[in-house]
Amino acid sequence: MNPALVKPAVQTHRPQGLVLWHLLNIPNVLTLGRLFLVPVFLALLSEHRFGYALYVFCVAGLTDALDGTIARWFDLRTEIGALLDPFADKLLLLSAFVGLTVENVIPGWLLGVVITRDIVIVFGYLLLIFYTDERLPVHPSYLGKAATCFQLASVVGALAGVSRNWAELWHLLLYATVAITALSGMHYAYKGLLWLSSSEPQMFE
Repeated sequence: MNPALVKPAVQTHRPQGLVLWHLLNIPNVLTLGRLFLVPVFLALLSEHRFGYALYVFCVAGLTDALDGTIARWFDLRTEIGALLDPFADKLLLLSAFVGLTVENVIPGWLLGVVITRDIVIVFGYLLLIFYTDERLPVHPSYLGKAATCFQLASVVGALAGVSRNWAELWHLLLYATVAITALSGMHYAYKGLLWLSSSEPQMFE
């Protein structure tokens, strides 16, 4: 056979530099930055420097808004980013609730409701995967998004000293956060049971 007619082998792997860029693109770097801000935030809380802790928390929240927006606009979404982003969000929020509870800024029962709801969602989802042997498509429900907004408002309010200056507003915010968090947990549980009883796959949200 003429060597000139032999087609060169097709390269199926990406150059190492492209793989690294694919993993460490701007949205993923922002997400990693949010993860690194968690210990900084907790250190400031432990020193009762609530003002600086509030700034760090807001910067972390800004990275959350930016990474998703940049990933969508410039088509930079990756599998590792899809895993890291919600993990970083949850770690930041839970760390804030735990830290503020330890410092006696927010009541322990609020932390208990938040953690219980997250445990119910995670274990419920794992049970669904176990019984159905399927990876279900998950999107946050409106109640879930509302619960996250109220939880964020509680953290910001605690750091901003709302409990000291506007006690009635603070208590109203706490009770609303507990109510919407509990409702969202029950809603996810209901959707999970509905999915199990359905004969056709549906969006889990």
